[in-house]
Amino acid sequence: MRMYQSLCVLIATIAYATATGHCQTIQSYSTAVTFQSATYRDMSQVLAREAMAASVTVQATLGFPEQVKDHYPAVIVVHTLAGYRDVNEGYVAAELRKVGFATLTYDSFAARGTTGVALQGSPGYLAIGVADAYAALRLLSREPRVDAKHIAIIGFSYGAEVAHLTAFEALRSALNPGPDQFAAHVAFYPSGTFGAVAEPGAYTGSPVLMLLGDKDDNLPPAKIESYLAYASAAGVPAPIQKVVYPGAYHAWTVPDLATARFYPDLVSIKKCPFFLLSPKRPALLIDGEAKPFDPSAFRACLAAAPGYSMGFDAAIRDKSIADTISFLQQNARR
Repeated sequence: MRMYQSLCVLIATIAYATATGHCQTIQSYSTAVTFQSATYRDMSQVLAREAMAASVTVQATLGFPEQVKDHYPAVIVVHTLAGYRDVNEGYVAAELRKVGFATLTYDSFAARGTTGVALQGSPGYLAIGVADAYAALRLLSREPRVDAKHIAIIGFSYGAEVAHLTAFEALRSALNPGPDQFAAHVAFYPSGTFGAVAEPGAYTGSPVLMLLGDKDDNLPPAKIESYLAYASAAGVPAPIQKVVYPGAYHAWTVPDLATARFYPDLVSIKKCPFFLLSPKRPALLIDGEAKPFDPSAFRACLAAAPGYSMGFDAAIRDKSIADTISFLQQNARR
């Protein structure tokens, strides 16, 4: 019997897996999984807790570190406008696994048979990302190898907006009733579309890290600073830390954007005020104050300045990943 048990342990070690019982539940390094999510028309449908427009099955990959443990903290990794790509989301997920986090990656656009470019600017564009993120949280919360109290979310550009939005209590309670929430949120070069109306309980309370570039002409750091100042002035500071990287353009983690250049066909909200979400009264952040939402004004600012620059920077990618790991180790790990 001892020889049999020793063989189980040896096989588990070689396969980066955990042997339990009679050696028949050896776990693989990565696993293909699926979860059920929803498609919504827009954010107002989510906030009103109306029935979903459609259900969808999302294909995902659940990866585990080589280090064998009973339970792992985990990170959901949300992709850019380009959808999931190994060179970006896959690369960062691998770095997270090296330091002990399980990871879940997927493609919200592919699950719906479309692309980010096709959906960009549509009313439900970000609502599907938030719905998928909370569906992914439910999946991981039921996974026996994952520590359900230590699940974080990170995202890039489009995914960064999702990572920030999942920190809003109104969206969490609508999409994930009950006590479960993300332990931490990291937004790599978000677009700065949505904020929360400054009121008590607007955020879940979990910390948010925003990673910004001072060359990012899609989200100038000053725009984030104005949002943080608005929340602080209202007496309900947003739980956001920010890091600004000198010389960093939008998409600094994407290696095939080797030469920084301007992309005129992309939709940009750089001239738009923050769209402030609230179940009571959506608003626009104008001159430091929440003003009534005006759809025509929002459409006008979208048309005013299309396009933005993107460019890879290996050194800044390494630094931003290191900053992310440090933040997650403080806030999403036992």
